[in-house]
Amino acid sequence: MVLVMDNLEAVLSAAEMTLTNVTMLSIFSTDVDQTMQNFDVLANRLGASGVKPPMTLVGVTRLALPGLMFELEAKAAD
Repeated sequence: MVLVMDNLEAVLSAAEMTLTNVTMLSIFSTDVDQTMQNFDVLANRLGASGVKPPMTLVGVTRLALPGLMFELEAKAAD
């Protein structure tokens, strides 16, 4: 989850945005229980930025690459 948030912030930074620009998040997970155990990482990073975007958590059987546990889709607006 830390890497996912680091990557999100890097992509946003490249677009001259920050987490405050995030308007929606979708999380796709192969293990919803484990994702929820690590959800505080995401919540703390968003909370530190003062944003509370709507979120959806979707359990999936697999992701595009073997070994991936979750994927984050973010929408942001300037």
